[in-house]
Amino acid sequence: MKILITGHKGFVGRYFVRELQKHSLTLIDIQDGKDARDFFRYNDTRYDLVIHLAAIVGGRAMIEGHPLALAVDLSLDAEMASWAMRTQPSQIIYFSSSAAYPVALQDGTFKRQLTENDIDLRKIATPDLTYGWAKLTGEMLCDYLRQIDLNVLVVRPFSGYAGDQALDYPFPSLIQRAHKKEDPLVVWGSTYTTRDWIHIDDVVAACLLLASHRLSITVNLCTGIATDFGNLAQMMAEQAGYSPVIKALEDKPKGVAYRVGSPTLLHSLGYTPKISIAEGVSRALFVAGRL
Repeated sequence: MKILITGHKGFVGRYFVRELQKHSLTLIDIQDGKDARDFFRYNDTRYDLVIHLAAIVGGRAMIEGHPLALAVDLSLDAEMASWAMRTQPSQIIYFSSSAAYPVALQDGTFKRQLTENDIDLRKIATPDLTYGWAKLTGEMLCDYLRQIDLNVLVVRPFSGYAGDQALDYPFPSLIQRAHKKEDPLVVWGSTYTTRDWIHIDDVVAACLLLASHRLSITVNLCTGIATDFGNLAQMMAEQAGYSPVIKALEDKPKGVAYRVGSPTLLHSLGYTPKISIAEGVSRALFVAGRL
């Protein structure tokens, strides 16, 4: 297939490249001096598959500390949508985010799984800061592309992770601390902050399976399993072979209290995540030992 991947040098992009290297790949990343917006403005190639990952995220500190830096994501998605209207690719995978979900549903008062229907593009509720707003706008553009008969698979990944993820993100940062046997073992915000952890291998495998069926829908990429930071840190410490005090740095960014997705639709479409959080921790500690 003729495949375009934007943001291929990012965490998710690297794994897609690894899985798709037998195909004809066009790779666009700002790290190579190639701005995806310029590509979309001037390119007229029709691709069999487009995986649009180009975005600024940067972890919780970036989301909370530099909200205007994320406004470029709006520009990236607008250019992609205009290009798709012109070139008519066979299949698009657009990476949205669980940050698009209303924060009012994630305060921990009611511990519920977020379903795809919790976002209604006709009646928007406040998402998670500018990153969430950018992804909601991207989803709306994708919905318009569907209305002109383009196949657009929108995925909402929850807390994707692996051992080689940038240290801007909580999972690899905790892994590094546990590997070094730091005591106390610190987490940001609160030990009770809860997330739905899905391994990057499952994210990529699910996307490629769904895209192979030419689906034009919106799907959560999640496990449905709630793991708070306290228990995650304890699991990492136990696998690293020590028993530290788990300490929360309450002055650090922590995000919403409880973010867990419903995997019901994903399961019904034929994919169930295969890598448990315990196995993911084991893999990441192994990677940390080699760095």
